[in-house]
Amino acid sequence: MARDGGGHDRVGGLLARLRRDPFVVQTVRSTAAATLSYVVALRLSSEPVPLTAPLTALLVVQVTLYSTLTTSLRRVNSVVVGVLIAIAFSVVVGLSWWSLALVILASLLVGRLVRVEEFVPEVAISAMLVLGVTQVSDTAWDRVLETLIGAVVGMLFNLFLVPPVWVDTAGDSIEDLARRMRLLLLDVADEFTGAPPVEQAAERLHEARRLDNDVADVDGALRTAEDSLRLNPRVKEGLLHGVVLRTGLDTLEICAVVLRVLARTLTDLAKHRAGDALLPDRAALAFRETAQYTADALVSFGVLVTARDSEDAEAAETRLAGELRAARVCRDDAAERLLALALADPGRWQLYGALLAEVDRILDELDPEHRGRRLMEELDRRVRERRDRRRRLTLRDRMDTLRRSRADG
Repeated sequence: MARDGGGHDRVGGLLARLRRDPFVVQTVRSTAAATLSYVVALRLSSEPVPLTAPLTALLVVQVTLYSTLTTSLRRVNSVVVGVLIAIAFSVVVGLSWWSLALVILASLLVGRLVRVEEFVPEVAISAMLVLGVTQVSDTAWDRVLETLIGAVVGMLFNLFLVPPVWVDTAGDSIEDLARRMRLLLLDVADEFTGAPPVEQAAERLHEARRLDNDVADVDGALRTAEDSLRLNPRVKEGLLHGVVLRTGLDTLEICAVVLRVLARTLTDLAKHRAGDALLPDRAALAFRETAQYTADALVSFGVLVTARDSEDAEAAETRLAGELRAARVCRDDAAERLLALALADPGRWQLYGALLAEVDRILDELDPEHRGRRLMEELDRRVRERRDRRRRLTLRDRMDTLRRSRADG
C-alpha cells in the first residue's frame, strides 16, 4: 500500500509538472484546435482536403490569449492580402517566371506595408498557391474561408479554454536563476581562500559568462508570463505582477553582470599571484563570509520577488534584510583587511578595491529600499504609457469624428 501511495504521488507530481510546462500545454492545445478546425472546414469548404484550416489553427493558437488574438488578426490579414494580389495578377497576366517574380515581389512589399510582421512570407505563399491553380477565384475564396475557419476556431478555443497564467512558471525560472548565481558566487568565494591556478579561475569566469544564456531563457519565460496576464479575464492585477517580476529579473541581470566582473577580478588576481594564495587567511575568510551572505541574499531576493502571498513575502524580506546586514558587517571587516593589504602591496591595490566595489554593487542592488524605488518608477512609467496610449486613441477618435462631420456638411 505504501508503494502504491508513493507511485500515485510520483504520477501526480509528474502530471503537475507537465501541466506547468508551456511546451506540453501548447502541444496539446494546438493539436486539439487544429483537429477541430479541420472537422469544421470539411463541412464548410468545397476543398476535399482543407488543410489550410488546421495549418492556420496551429499558427494561431499560442501559449497566451493575447498572442493568440494578435496572431489571428495578422494571419488572416496576410492570407487575404495574398489572395487579392493573386486575383489581381490573374486578371492581367497568366503564370510565367516573370509574373511569378512580380507576384512574390509585390506580396513581400505589400506584406511589409500592411504590417503582418512574421507573416510577411505568408502573403507571398498565399498568392503563389492561388495563382498556380486553374480556377483562381474559387480556390482563392476557399483558401480565405479555410483561413478564417482556422483563425476563428483558434480564437474561440482560447476564449472558452483560456490558456494558463504562466506567472508561477516565470517565478520558478527566476528562483532557479538566483540559486545558480548563488552557487557560482560561493564557488568564486572559495577560490579566494586558496591558490587556484589561472586555468581554474578562468573556468569560473566562463561559468559567469554563461549566466547570460540563463538570463535570456528566464527573460523568454517572463515575456510569456507577461503576455498571459494581458486580456486575461482571470487576472485582476496583471500590471503589478508583471512589473514585480520584470524589475526583479532586471536586478538579477545586473547582479549577474557584476558577478562576471568579480570572476574577472579573480582571474586577474590569480595571474598576479602566480600560484600563491590570493589573499592572506584572515582577509580571505572575511571576504568569503561576505560572499556567502551575499549569495544567500540572492536566493532570498528571488523568493521575495516571486512570492504570491503576503506572508511568504514578509518572511523573505525579513530573511533578506538579515542577510544583507550580516554581509555588510563582514564586508566592513574585509575592507579593513584589504586596505592593509593594499598599503603593503600597492601594486595590486586596484584589484583589492575592485573586490569591494563589486560586492558593494550587488548589495546595493538587492537592498529593499533600492528595489522599492525601482518598482515605483517602473509602475509610474507603465501607467504613463497606458494613459498616453488612451489619450492618443481618444484624440484619433475625435479627429475621425470631426472629419466625418465636415464630410457630411
